[in-house]
Amino acid sequence: MEKKSEINGHAGAGSASTERMVERSAQRSCRERLLDFLRKNLLVIMTVSGVLVGVGLGMMVRSMDLTKAQMTYFAFPGEMLLRMLKMIILPLVVCSLVSGAASLDTRSLGKLGGIAVAYFLVTTLIASGIGVALAFIIKPGVGAGALNTNNLGLESVSSNKETADSFLDLARNLFPANLVAAAFRSYATDYKMVAVGNDTNGTTLYQKVPIGTETDGMNILGLVLFAMVFGVALRKLGDEGEELIRFFNAFNEATMVLVSWIMWYIPFGIVFLVGSKIVEMEDVVLLVTSLGKYIFASILGHIIHGGIVLPLIYFGFTRKNPFSFLSGLITPFTTAFATCSSSATLPSMIKCVEENNGVDKRISRFILPIGATVNMDGAAIFQCIAAVFIAQLNNAELNAGQIFTILVTATASSVGAAGIPAGGIITIAIILEAIGLPTNDLSLMLAVDWIVDRTTTVVNVEGDALGAGILHHINQQEMKKQQEQQEGELAEVQVEAVANVQAEEETSPLVTHQTKALGATPEAIESVL
Repeated sequence: MEKKSEINGHAGAGSASTERMVERSAQRSCRERLLDFLRKNLLVIMTVSGVLVGVGLGMMVRSMDLTKAQMTYFAFPGEMLLRMLKMIILPLVVCSLVSGAASLDTRSLGKLGGIAVAYFLVTTLIASGIGVALAFIIKPGVGAGALNTNNLGLESVSSNKETADSFLDLARNLFPANLVAAAFRSYATDYKMVAVGNDTNGTTLYQKVPIGTETDGMNILGLVLFAMVFGVALRKLGDEGEELIRFFNAFNEATMVLVSWIMWYIPFGIVFLVGSKIVEMEDVVLLVTSLGKYIFASILGHIIHGGIVLPLIYFGFTRKNPFSFLSGLITPFTTAFATCSSSATLPSMIKCVEENNGVDKRISRFILPIGATVNMDGAAIFQCIAAVFIAQLNNAELNAGQIFTILVTATASSVGAAGIPAGGIITIAIILEAIGLPTNDLSLMLAVDWIVDRTTTVVNVEGDALGAGILHHINQQEMKKQQEQQEGELAEVQVEAVANVQAEEETSPLVTHQTKALGATPEAIESVL
């Protein structure tokens, strides 16, 4: 028989039943914890599962021998995800940069901007160095001279742009002539042959003349610069600019709500993005065996830079665990892996950095759009490896000057690399032109770009996120210093006030004495009278 006890007039269970109740409550609490964990991380779990399901689905559908048209229909849900993410980039970049630049005062904006540019340049230069070092250690192109692109069924990639024109186009795109056109077109130099006269034999002489053309694709670099400068101008206006700043802030918040809705479609879209890539693959075994050392060198470079170098830089600045910071960004990393686009990952990156890692909105919405445009650490690694690979493929010995040219050109040209799939291939052409190597082997890079580009994009967006975390930490430290200075000034003011009061108290007995003496005079007079 169980013992009964009465508590407040009610029959209570004995110790055995109490233990059961404790066990049940413990089970409930475990269940609640599990439900809370699933509720908080549901999107992450679904996104990662989407990649795995996409791989399985792609392998299944691959055996069905679909036609090109059927492959297009199969890839349609993934295409819709990319279209939605690209749709949101323009309002997100412009509004977030305008509101971010307007919310920071000019001094802090200049300081944070300077730190950000230094961080981007240094990390990209380190990435380029890692790429060149790995290429010389692993030597992916040595012994691969027998590679015949025709056997691999590759298309040739034509690239005849001069290196100087590539950098001039970068400067031109910083200042778009038409802001509306910049939303969907970029400036690009093309060439035409112009007759300039005849030689002594009567043969017509032609000269290659650069002409300006427009190419499809958002000029995000020009929009970023305009939005930053426009935000600073609104800040300078003071009260007159407040209404427009509030408009951009509201537009930005509404855009983030749209991003949160799109993010729930990401897991479904990723299934078909990854699956369609697997279905479209040609002879993967031949490609991987032929270019295996190049793929290995590129991915190893990304692992070293993304897993060791960037976390060490973050730890050096903040003294915090970088991997706990990165654990809150699994969804954008998975999106980067699936979409191969830094720009398409930007919406989910901003949302996760703010909500999961507590980065100040003013910092994240200012620095992440810039980082998605100019910070391409992963691209710098594979571009340097590709340049050295092609040199080794053509049995060309690179001297110190050419190696230095590769480092500098890869660092500088990665700024203008488009944040889109296969955007870095054009940049490799610039590097090859700079060191005088043929560009006809670029088709080899394009053949395996869909493999390498996934880890490239993950490292690109990781560098942006850690940069935002570092700037947030520096900004917090500056705010603490300012608060301490203000508190110190207030303490000095209080000490001075106390000293003045004490001084008055020290002189008050004399004043009182004098008053008493003066007050006593009439009494004395009266007494005399």
